[in-house]
Amino acid sequence: MPEFNMLGKTLLLFGVVLIILGTIFLLVGKLPFSGRLPGDIVIQRKNFVFYFPLGLCVLISIILTVIFRIFKH
Repeated sequence: MPEFNMLGKTLLLFGVVLIILGTIFLLVGKLPFSGRLPGDIVIQRKNFVFYFPLGLCVLISIILTVIFRIFKH
């Protein structure tokens, strides 16, 4: 049953990643620089506002890439 052992570890890893991402999304509104990074997409219409923090996503991706590369070795 080594397959179940590996599956369990993978599911735990995904759970930890989801908890970390959820915490990041909760704290994004409280960060002083959120919403003002270059590359953020904001579309405002009469009764509709679409906001996609592309700059923040790129920043988080770079930070997570560095962290994962450090722990990989």
